[in-house]
Order: sequence, then structure tokens, then C-alpha cells
Amino acid sequence: MSAPVDVFVIGGGVNGCGVARDAVGRGYSVMLAEMDDLAAGTSSKATKLIHGGLRYLEYYEFRLVREALSEREIVWRNAPHIVHPLRFVLPYAEGLRPAWMLRTGLFIYDHLGGREKLPATQTVDLASGVAGQPLKPLFAKGFEYSDCWVDDARLVVLNARDAADRGATVRTRCQVVAATSANGVWRVRLRDVRTGAESEVEARLLVNAAGPWVDKVLQGPLAHAAPHHVRLVQGSHIVVPRLYEHDRCYIFQNADGRIVFAIPYEDEFTLIGTTDRDYAGDPGKVEISADETAYLCAAANDYFRHEITPADVVWAFSGVRPLYDDHASAAQEATRDYVIHDEMNNGAPLLSIFGGKITTYRRLAEAMLEKIGERLGARGAPWTANAPLPGGEFEGGDLERFTRDLQARKPFLPDHLARRLARSYGTRALDLLGEARALDDLGRDFGAGLTSAEIDYLATREWAQTAEDILWRRTKLGLHGAAEAVPQIEAYLAARSEHAARNA
Repeated sequence: MSAPVDVFVIGGGVNGCGVARDAVGRGYSVMLAEMDDLAAGTSSKATKLIHGGLRYLEYYEFRLVREALSEREIVWRNAPHIVHPLRFVLPYAEGLRPAWMLRTGLFIYDHLGGREKLPATQTVDLASGVAGQPLKPLFAKGFEYSDCWVDDARLVVLNARDAADRGATVRTRCQVVAATSANGVWRVRLRDVRTGAESEVEARLLVNAAGPWVDKVLQGPLAHAAPHHVRLVQGSHIVVPRLYEHDRCYIFQNADGRIVFAIPYEDEFTLIGTTDRDYAGDPGKVEISADETAYLCAAANDYFRHEITPADVVWAFSGVRPLYDDHASAAQEATRDYVIHDEMNNGAPLLSIFGGKITTYRRLAEAMLEKIGERLGARGAPWTANAPLPGGEFEGGDLERFTRDLQARKPFLPDHLARRLARSYGTRALDLLGEARALDDLGRDFGAGLTSAEIDYLATREWAQTAEDILWRRTKLGLHGAAEAVPQIEAYLAARSEHAARNA
């Protein structure tokens, strides 16, 4: 058996990949194992926001909100291809939170987290302004504030890609089936989910970043006597045809105290979510319920002129948030802050992550590296705040300018394809396109502009192994018609794998 790796990470969500990236960048040897695809769980089922969490102020989560607000512009700066600023409209609704409370909350939100480039809050006239046009006439006044949107699954993949580029080993469809410790070292047994082949590695420190499965990892592979219970909260979203033409988002108050977002999505759609309810089943089998769909439709219909029904839903997704169990009375009141549990097992360190938000994944990783430094000896210094993620290195973070430059270098690209490739891959789009001088050089078009060249890139550089990985996580082309080509995509991927096996 080879020498132990310094850090072994269980879980390929945003927290696991963020920790792996930070650790390898400081000089630790790192291996990460994910039992499914990267971001297959919670990290691809979010509302796609890099935000402070305005509603968390009601629960006095000031530390969390401050940290999240300070992270918005850092993540935007480092990934300007997959992160974009948004303006959110909060209509004032008679009988719910009073206007003075909304103004006070937004004032705190503007000044708590070191906002620099994002515009400040302003009052908006919904009776005459464009923001009020999609809304019912009874909403005459509102407030507009800033947050950011993120392609959540791509954020995870890019952290993994950067970790691998720096020397980490990243294995997907690779399940940890057992982990035992002796004399200060972990022995981890792995199983390839697709072939059943097993292998073992040794590690000096184990990071349990399994998200909703964090307790299951403690109970199962680690045979832990007392798992540190996580609270599982289901959040669901629906996607409907675009409800309005402008680019603003909405945050709606509901009579039950919860809030619902409505966000322009993939140019042609509106994303509506989320719900909050406790979940007790298998996190891998979570699905939106009819009640949740009806709830989200009703929440939107309370505000929008154009009413929607469950029949209008073109896609829905549901995820399980692995929140730290703070014994809050309601799911929406449970803390979104993260907790790191640090323990020793026969002299071998074990660090488990509970909770967290996609917005604060980088700060969570820094907190984890402090713990790792205490256990293994500190190496390097915090570095990720000013380190672009792969593809985000273009000048000034100006995505429109980069898109024009990309099209100038590859003039055969149609406008819509150049824009999509720039927004998904940034400067790495040039690696994907290679020496292509015409659209036909990219190979077969499987629909919606998904070409053989893109599939090859995703399989070779981004761990994509199935049509689902490609259509619903690496891209969202499943929404744009490419889902009809699933059998052809699977056949193409199988042929690639067979060819690789023959030439191995």
C-alpha cells in the first residue's frame, strides 16, 4: 500500500470539493471520494443564489449573514462566468411584515457585509415601474436589493477541477464502505459503484463532508457509536415557462412566514422556490410532492397577474438540506450556519461537517483548514479569496467582453452557443473548442447545441459519466430539448468508455 494521504474527503458536494481544493493548495496530499456524481445531492438542488440570507436576520443569525454577505463579491470575482449579480424586488404586502421592518432589515443587509460593487437597496414604485408590471395591482410599493446567482453544480465541479489540477485525486462513483483507525492512521476501503471493484487507501485525517449522509457515514462505514444528528430539511423548486420579460427577481412573503423566490432561469423559464419541511427518508430518493408543487404555485399566484398551475411545471427538483440540529421548532427556523465536529479515533483525526450554505462554502473550507492544521501541522496560508476558479481568469471579470473575444477567435460560433459556452466554461471554452475552425469540427449535435466535443470535454475533464450528469448538472440542456437524445448520449458515452478500455 502506498504512503498515506494527508487528507481524505468523503463527499463531492460543494463543501467537500471546497475543502479538497483549499487543502491541496496549501500543500497537503488529498483524495476525495464521492459515491455518486459531483454535486448529485444537495449542492445541485439549491435556489442557485450566492446571498446573505435576508430572512435569517429575523432569527438573529448575524454572524452567518455577515459572513455570507462578505462572500458574495469574493465568489463573484473568482467565478465571473458562473456567478452574476441580481436585483431582487420585495413587494410590500399589507398585513405581513411592516414596511419599517423591511426597510430596517435591508439597511442592515446593505451595511453588514462589506458591499463594494453591488448596488444598494432602493425603494421602488411598483404602480408605475417595470418591476411592478407582472404583479397584481394591489402591490404598489416595494424595495429592490442586490444578491448574486450561481450555477451551483458547476461551482462544485470547478472546485474539484482546480483541486485535481493542483494534485488532488478525485474519484466519483466511488463509495467509502469502511474506515477503521489504528496508530493514528485511517484505513479506508473503497468500492467502485459501477464495477464493484474494491481498493484501500490510508489517510492521516478523515473529513466527513457527506452532506445529508453525514450521520449515515458515521453510523455505517465508521461504525460510530454516537452520530451527531443532522436535521434533514426538504426544499423543492419548480420551473415554469418565463412569467415576465425583465431580468429582476422577486422575493415574496407568505402568510405562513416563509418566503418564496421567483428568478429568471435559463433565459426561457422562471424558477420558483423553495419549500421547507422536515424529511425522514433516504436523501437519495427525495422528490417534490404534489402539496409542495401546489404551495409554490399558490405562493406565486398571490403576487403575479399571470396565474400558474401544476400543469405549467416543466421541471421540478427537490433536495435535502443537511442542517445542524439546533432543535428549532420549525424547519424554516433551523440554523443554516455550519458546525465542524472535531474528534479523535485511536489517534486518527475525524472532522465532520454539519450544515452550511453554498454561499459560505469557501469560508467553511478555511475553518476546516484551521482544524486540519491543528491536527497535521499548519501548511501554507489562506489563499482562495483571490484565486479564480477554472475559467474565471478573463480580464476584469467582464463576461460580455470575453464572449465577444471568444466569438472573434471562433467566428463560426452562433451567438447563443458562444454565450452559453462562455457562461459555462469561461476561458476553458477554448480548451473545449480546441482546433475547431467550423461548427462541423465539433462533431455531432445531440440537440440544443450539445456536441460531441462538449461531451468529450465533460467526460475527460469534468468526471461526467452519464447523460444525467451532462444534461442536468454540467449543463441544463435537458430543459432545452436535449433530453430527447438521452439514449444517443448514453450510447456515445459507452462507446467512449469501451474505446478507452481497449487502449488502456
